[in-house]
Amino acid sequence: MLRMAAAEGTTDIVASPHASPEFQFHADVTAQRVDELQAAMGDAIRIHKGCDFHLSFDNITDAIANPRKYSINSKGYLLVEFSDFGIFQNTATIFERIIGAGMLPIITHPERNRLLQMKIEDLAAWAKMGCLIQVTAASFLGRFGSSSQKFSEELMSRGLVHVIASDAHDIEHRPPTLKPAREHLARKYGEDVAERLTVTTPRAVIDGQPVWKVEPGQPGKKWYRFW
Repeated sequence: MLRMAAAEGTTDIVASPHASPEFQFHADVTAQRVDELQAAMGDAIRIHKGCDFHLSFDNITDAIANPRKYSINSKGYLLVEFSDFGIFQNTATIFERIIGAGMLPIITHPERNRLLQMKIEDLAAWAKMGCLIQVTAASFLGRFGSSSQKFSEELMSRGLVHVIASDAHDIEHRPPTLKPAREHLARKYGEDVAERLTVTTPRAVIDGQPVWKVEPGQPGKKWYRFW
C-alpha cells in the first residue's frame, strides 16, 4: 500500500487504526509498527501515527486525559469516525470538551454515513466550532455509490470539505490513491482548491498548525482558525 501511494505522488500518509469499543487502540504498538514500516520504506514516503477515533465514553474520557495519545503526530488534530447506527444528541458538547482539552476533531467520511447525510446543518455547526471535515477521495468518483457522491458535492458547495483522504484499506478494493480524485477536483473547482484539500491543509494537520478554511455557506470566503 505504501509503495502504491508513493508511486502516485503521495509524500505523507497517516496510519489510522481504529480506536473503538471493538478495536482497542495501543499507541505504543502503533508507534512501533510505524517505525518498522518507515525503516522498510526509507525516504520514499513519510508515515505518521494517528487513529480513527470513535466517540465512546471510555475513549472520550481517556482522550481528554491524554490528548497527545490519539491525535495525529500527537499534535492535536483528531480523526473522528461516527457510528452508522446512532449519533449522540450532545455531540456539540462532546466536541467542546475535546477542543477544550487541546484537540481539534476532523470528522471522517460523513458522505458515507447515512445518518450524517441527513445532518448537514449539524456538520456546518460543528465546522463553525472549528472542526474540520474530511471526505474520502473515491467518494467524488462514485466508488461508494451515488448518494455518497452527491453528498460529497453538496458538502463542497457549502464550503464544508477541508481535507481529502484515501481512507485506504488494501491495494485492490480500497487502494491508497488520491490522484484521480485530485484531478477531478482541479477540473471542477480549480487547481488552488485541489491543492488546498490534498496538500496544504493535510500538511498543516500533520504539523499541528492552523489551517485556512472556507467559511460554511460562503465558498469564496476564507478565514483563519487559531487554536
